Amino acid sequence: MSIEGRAAIITGGGTGVGRATALGLARLGVSVAVNYSRSADEAAATARDCEAEGVEAVALQADVASNASVVAMVEQAAAALGRVDYLVNSAGTTVFVDHPDLDGLTEAAWQRVMGVNLVGAFYATRACAPHMRAAGAGAVVNVSSVAGITGAGSSIPYAASKGALNTMTRSLARALAPEVRVNAVAPGIIDTRWVDDRREFLDAAVEKTPLQRAAVAEDIAESVIHLLQSTFTTGEVLVIDGGISL
Repeated sequence: MSIEGRAAIITGGGTGVGRATALGLARLGVSVAVNYSRSADEAAATARDCEAEGVEAVALQADVASNASVVAMVEQAAAALGRVDYLVNSAGTTVFVDHPDLDGLTEAAWQRVMGVNLVGAFYATRACAPHMRAAGAGAVVNVSSVAGITGAGSSIPYAASKGALNTMTRSLARALAPEVRVNAVAPGIIDTRWVDDRREFLDAAVEKTPLQRAAVAEDIAESVIHLLQSTFTTGEVLVIDGGISL
């Protein structure tokens, strides 16, 4: 299916999986709004790189944990691009706290991780849904994690937020059908800047991965774009983990 001429909002789009997805969509002729919270320079660079592919692109700031900020960002994107067909919820955050260290988890850590990873995805989906329904079709892909299935990962709040995101994906798939499809990808370890100063964390995960390597951002973006194009798939959580959860 050709998706040329469509428009997408990508939260956390300046770096990592978000950036790779933005560039992949731009190469297919999709205009993109690159959302960022703090990575202004990276988001601007991603937008420029997307424009070099011949599409419209804009970098827009919003903290996805704030509903008002998200609503304003979505309206800015719709005005700049003329439409909203796709949403990729790739904004994410974590804290690195060993799971047995329950006292190491503060209230602020819980609220921030859940606010960005879970509630932010809901806010963005809710704000985009009217635009998609008005067009008669649309698709959302949430970037989750295999941690939401296994309960492992960087911290308990991170795993819990991704497990809830998987459940919310299915709930929203029912709630927004038939016009809007909602799916998720659940990566394993990804070699991004999140682990730049925690190479031991990356190396330990690779040792447990049957394919014996970490994913790169492009591996995940490929599956995100597949789900955006897959017109009869909704409510699915696609595991992309190199076999680590087997």
